[in-house]
Amino acid sequence: MTDRDVALRPTGLIGHADVPLAPRSGPPAPASPIASSATTPDAAHCADIVKTHARTFTLASYLLPATKRRASYALYAFCRVADDLVDRATPGTEHELAQQLADYERQLAAALAGRPSGPVFREVAWVAREYEVPPEPLFELLEGVGRDLRPTEYRTWRELEVYCEGVASSVGEMCTHIFGVPGGSEARTRAVRYARTLGVAMQLTNILRDIGEDVHRGRCYLPDEDLEMFGLSRKDVLTNPALSRDERWRPMMAFEVGRAKALYEAAMPGIALLSHDAHRCARACATGYAGILGAIEAQGYDTIASRARLGRVARMNVLWDAWRFRAAPLDTATVGDGPILRWDGAAPVATKDHVRLA
Repeated sequence: MTDRDVALRPTGLIGHADVPLAPRSGPPAPASPIASSATTPDAAHCADIVKTHARTFTLASYLLPATKRRASYALYAFCRVADDLVDRATPGTEHELAQQLADYERQLAAALAGRPSGPVFREVAWVAREYEVPPEPLFELLEGVGRDLRPTEYRTWRELEVYCEGVASSVGEMCTHIFGVPGGSEARTRAVRYARTLGVAMQLTNILRDIGEDVHRGRCYLPDEDLEMFGLSRKDVLTNPALSRDERWRPMMAFEVGRAKALYEAAMPGIALLSHDAHRCARACATGYAGILGAIEAQGYDTIASRARLGRVARMNVLWDAWRFRAAPLDTATVGDGPILRWDGAAPVATKDHVRLA
């Protein structure tokens, strides 16, 4: 990962105001004043996007204060519009969509410069100003989703991890600024390390959950080196709809699920670094996504034929667990400076922040 040593030993949203289909001529129109209320039309637009596409996050968000909830909805909407734009890709449309994504990036730059256009970017401009969200993770997200307009071939875990950082660790970093971190810039830097690790765990969970859906799009995100370890190949994933019944499939998926679980375990101590009023939401998001791994296991690791989901009862249990959650009194000696993960197992564990998976 970009800010730490990483490597564990194996054991319909796009609105014309935000994404015009052709380049604009002339400078963007001046922004109208942005209200602080959580019930502005722009805030409601972003909330509708969240409630339509993110059931678990919608429930978890009610554990946040209203203003932080509004901010989290704005960033979710920003990310979702970009992701859905890329997901429209079909053979021959990649260049056009790349141009639209570039236009979306230009609109982001204008919004951060004080000239937002459209409901999503007006909300993003407010969030960036109100919570001092730096521009880097916002642009990192767009660069990350843009990778899906190119062939999705990842030779090694490290290559896939870079992708996960772009599309998910960036989001974790944004959320850290919204959730808040008492203790100044040093504490925030540590919290960001944990949040970026959690982002990788969540994106790997997405990948394992959505294998069948990605195959329909001609995509396989599983690293070649991991598949080869179990005698499989990218071609097997893309062309064999009965692959989940192959005796090699379950151990390969168990390996990947184990990797994701180790990442969640490494990331969870970072919740204690966040502002107290964000603990429950962060806990719900983390445990809700980690619960998908259990759903994958429960259906015999077959995410080719069907997508693993948390049922309503499971989602309510996640919320109940989060509601009861109380982070232990912050002990910096326990929390440490952030996870340092090793996947190769070659280097010795030198500090308390190293996490190894047997």
